[in-house]
Amino acid sequence: MTSTPQSAAQSSSESTAPSAGAHAFDVVDSEILVEAPIIALRRDRVRMPGGRIAAREIVEHFGAVAVVALDDDGRICLLRQWRQTARDRLIELPAGILDVAGEDPLVAARRELAEEAGVAAERWSLLTDIYVSPGFAEETVRIYLAEGLSDADRPEPEDEEADMTESWVDLAEAADMVIRGEVLNSIAVAGILCAHVTLSEGRDRREADVPFAIRPTRLAHRRAAALGPDADLKHVPEAGD
Repeated sequence: MTSTPQSAAQSSSESTAPSAGAHAFDVVDSEILVEAPIIALRRDRVRMPGGRIAAREIVEHFGAVAVVALDDDGRICLLRQWRQTARDRLIELPAGILDVAGEDPLVAARRELAEEAGVAAERWSLLTDIYVSPGFAEETVRIYLAEGLSDADRPEPEDEEADMTESWVDLAEAADMVIRGEVLNSIAVAGILCAHVTLSEGRDRREADVPFAIRPTRLAHRRAAALGPDADLKHVPEAGD
């Protein structure tokens, strides 16, 4: 019988690596290379299959939240914000990092929605949790759907946010923008498409308070231990703190 490409690949994998997926990848040691306000750079030395020790540089992060804010007309809030890494203004969702020690992600999402979109929401549900770039970064993001919107006070914007623009776009059109390649921010891509599927297919809403199991903790715990409870984790502790 002629094998399909998929079955041939599976046979090859099974014959050459019968224990694939079973290795523990133990960390032999770690060192912090850089401490910066919203990230740190860590080098882990990891035991690979076969016993070789390999170095892996990892960007530590606090994690973040993002919000698909849906109004009564079926429109969502999209922002255009300057991103220095991209050297461009990207289409994004209201979002922010979890930079307050011990803060509930939903509390952070409510704050970011008010600060960046000037609205509050009566109903919240979970769309998805994602790793943003797991090849080298710990950053994960919890993305919420917010409904039942009303006006909220917003603080005076600073830095990139002072240049940020806001628009309200029909959710189906926003999904089309993703497909056309106009939305390049991965968090926005995930949130828009998850919201579109959830609403267009009448999916049940997920509870907003489901534990954020993949929230990164290492950087936050290290900063909180040095700075104390409820600290602004963006402060880099001085030697001796």
